[in-house]
Amino acid sequence: MGKSEHPGTIAIDGPVASGKSAAGRLVAASIGYRFVDTGLMYRGVTLLALERAIELHDEAALSALAGSITMTFDGDRLLIDGVDVTDRLRTAEVGEAVSLASRVPGMREAMVARQRELARQGSIVMAGRDIGTVVLPDAPLKVYLDASADERARRRHAELASLGRDETLEHVRDELALRDGIDSGRDASPLRPAGDAVVIDTDHLSLDEVVTRILELAACR
Repeated sequence: MGKSEHPGTIAIDGPVASGKSAAGRLVAASIGYRFVDTGLMYRGVTLLALERAIELHDEAALSALAGSITMTFDGDRLLIDGVDVTDRLRTAEVGEAVSLASRVPGMREAMVARQRELARQGSIVMAGRDIGTVVLPDAPLKVYLDASADERARRRHAELASLGRDETLEHVRDELALRDGIDSGRDASPLRPAGDAVVIDTDHLSLDEVVTRILELAACR
């Protein structure tokens, strides 16, 4: 299939461990699009805030930080002010702090502006938590991937184990519940499906099946 047979922009949203990044990356590769995981951008600002001892509740400081840095993608690698920070984004400390930091409206405004600029370049699959609702509300195709709390905890637990992190399944489940509450309850860009999004329950679907479903939807746009 050529690029002309697909929408120029595909928005994929969903909660933690719903599979949006893995699916989005494969969808983008299948049709020759760029893939942007917006979660990395929020993790990037959170990483800098932690390293610079900026309080996560200091809205002014976090907003100023988000607006003062440059962010570019080199494939799946995130560069901040020209420095590749990708390998520092998946630590437990960043993971525990990112939902708190991303509640700050000024930080989100800065990230949304950057994400829209990336999307204006066209031919992009963008994954996150507010892509279809806030960042790209006019995207031709919006997908919301969902899964039960137990299934997402299982997936996240397996991911952490692959990274060498020894966490109990119960702890992972509790952590996801906390992050779900923060993401869904925040005033700025709460997590929810866009009104015109196609919701896909991935509980009993393999990653390849999810990708196939999204590609089928893209071919119809």
